[in-house]
Amino acid sequence: MTEQTSRTAPPAASIPEEARRRFETPAGVIIGRVDGDVVRATGIRYAESERFAPPRPVPPATEPVLAFEPSPGSPQLPSETLSSLIEGAGDGLIADESCQFVSITLPADARPDERLPVMVWIHGGSYVTGAGDLSVYDPRALVVEQRVIVVAVTYRLGMLGFFADDDRIPANLGLLDQLEALRWVHANIGAFGGAADRVTLFGQSAGGDAIAHLMIADGAEGLFQRAIVQSAPLGITSGRSKMAAAMAAAVGTPARDAPIDELLAQQAVAERAARRFGLRGGMAFGLQYGRSPLPAEADRDAAWRRVAPRIDVLIGTTTEETGLFLMFIPALRRLAALPLVGGLVRRVLVGGTTHVIYGRDARAFADRHRASGGRAVRYRMTWAPEGAEFGAAHVTDVPLLLGGRESWGHTRLIGSSAWEDVDRRGRRVRQIWADFARTGALASDAAAGARDTITLDRG
Repeated sequence: MTEQTSRTAPPAASIPEEARRRFETPAGVIIGRVDGDVVRATGIRYAESERFAPPRPVPPATEPVLAFEPSPGSPQLPSETLSSLIEGAGDGLIADESCQFVSITLPADARPDERLPVMVWIHGGSYVTGAGDLSVYDPRALVVEQRVIVVAVTYRLGMLGFFADDDRIPANLGLLDQLEALRWVHANIGAFGGAADRVTLFGQSAGGDAIAHLMIADGAEGLFQRAIVQSAPLGITSGRSKMAAAMAAAVGTPARDAPIDELLAQQAVAERAARRFGLRGGMAFGLQYGRSPLPAEADRDAAWRRVAPRIDVLIGTTTEETGLFLMFIPALRRLAALPLVGGLVRRVLVGGTTHVIYGRDARAFADRHRASGGRAVRYRMTWAPEGAEFGAAHVTDVPLLLGGRESWGHTRLIGSSAWEDVDRRGRRVRQIWADFARTGALASDAAAGARDTITLDRG
């Protein structure tokens, strides 16, 4: 099991009174800390639960909450992709089953009379890895440059959050966690200077997939007004019931009191059972339709059509999403390395799988949303980092939005790109994302300064 924090916080005793910020919220008094040009209030509990049980909101705190420590992450197996591509991303992350926490970052110079747009980050990781407070998700640049408030959500993963049997373990517990976090944000973000009626969800990969489904989740109405869906694998979210049943059959019903290492070993068994289901098995854990809080699979399109008029959508992909995964499949890597024809093989493999898993359904999602009376903008992230072997691949959009030189500058994903170039591109992307969060629309020249990084399609 990975031992997991992210941004390390100083000990509470070392934070002087003048560096503390007090927030009077319906959830109780929360004490954050000034960290240069931002204020951070981290590791705030939004819910609690027993293992394999739905979350329940926590009562208001009776004593001030010292929100200085990063949120713990859900227990998880080590990720070869994460450790290989983003060296050090999970260093120090503390794993804890009790991981239902939010962390809030706001401008240090926010005025008492300001009501800033709120952007809620749902992290990705195939529903089995990651945490909201990883250093690669540090929102400082986005917060300072764009004067927004960013809330990072941590939720249950893998066996704890997205496994189900037909008897004792309900599905979609991690999504129910996210829903409870949004309720907490709606009730409390005003105390931090946030506008509860201008909440935008943004998330990448499984985080983007979760956001698309939060749009149609029972109980989500009114909790957010905009959705930014980044690189969601929408092409493999349907027809998963047989795979879920095979995973449950392979594992059985895990014991509620089993040691966490035993539970993670069972997770590996479930993942192996999913491999025979082709591309869908590449994201073995995920959401299940017809289980709370989601509609039946046959009803999902109608549900997305119904919500379209009240939720603005920015949705898109990178142009070579699966270039990231190609390098971790030895047989495909060898094909792509063949003399003369290797480049063509790679283009065909990456182009085809990117279209099937990501691009085709992102386009269809935007088209359906517009046809149903909603506003939708589709984007394609075209930036291929210099010296990186993956191209404009999955995750390359994240360093343009979150994190900084210390988190991303040395990684394989960035290759030999100068951080100054990454930051230049990132500033424009961060502006596009924040402008959308402010208004739900983008100016006609929104991507004019970033044509070498992103293209936009308003339909």
